[in-house]
Amino acid sequence: MYSTIKPQSAGLGLRREMLPELLHAKPSAIDFFEVAPENWLPYGGKLQRDFRTLTERYPFFCHGLSLSIGSPDPLDWRFIRQLKQFLDEHNILLYSEHLSYCSAGGHLYDLMPIPFTEEAVSYVANRIRQVQDMLERPLIIENVSYYAAPGQQLSEQAFLLAVLNEANCQLLLDVNNIHVNAVNHGYDASTFLNAMPSERIAYYHVAGHYQQTETLLIDTHGADIPDPVWHLLTQAYQCHGVKPTLYERDFNLPPMSALCAELQQIKTLQQRATLELT
Repeated sequence: MYSTIKPQSAGLGLRREMLPELLHAKPSAIDFFEVAPENWLPYGGKLQRDFRTLTERYPFFCHGLSLSIGSPDPLDWRFIRQLKQFLDEHNILLYSEHLSYCSAGGHLYDLMPIPFTEEAVSYVANRIRQVQDMLERPLIIENVSYYAAPGQQLSEQAFLLAVLNEANCQLLLDVNNIHVNAVNHGYDASTFLNAMPSERIAYYHVAGHYQQTETLLIDTHGADIPDPVWHLLTQAYQCHGVKPTLYERDFNLPPMSALCAELQQIKTLQQRATLELT
């Protein structure tokens, strides 16, 4: 049904507990949804029928959790084939994954940082190209939050840019992750943001986080979007252009009206930026 989505649009991460309300009526503030395919692939029956009802009506993106693109383990081709079928069946517009890994001789149940090295750049870029060939669609890579950098030879910025260039892939620019990493690792968020290649950015993520100390933020997706992230999103629009923007809220879910208020703020910033850029 859908093949494109307008740059000036705001989306919401779909949680199962939202289904009854959304099946009854979708708020106008929501332009598209995003799901982790792993949270829906195993299920059939009523849950799958309800999910299909939504994917037939509205645009959907997928943001994966378990591709483990940086893992030392071989790629899981069985999972990738299942993923391709899922993306095709539900007419998913975009598929993204984390620039990280979650398996090494077994599942680690967390997103681990890939060493920022030249060797890792080539290794990961090759795996991205293989996955894109199998899926017959772009694999969009997200900049991730991280709390340690084992074996670091390159900066996060240099590593990310090298992977994007060598793999010739697109970027899901997570604005909250830039802010979290900038605070935790002591770099300038604006400088990092401005260095990203505008032409490779497919869409944006924004979210809230938990401030443990003044110099330690935890990427939780469990809070309202704070002012520093709003400011950075405004800068992203000004620097790289207005693009679809997804609000991640994974727990501590407020009422739908509060989620829609955050989406409306995204749209307000998009409208302002669009006027300034024209």
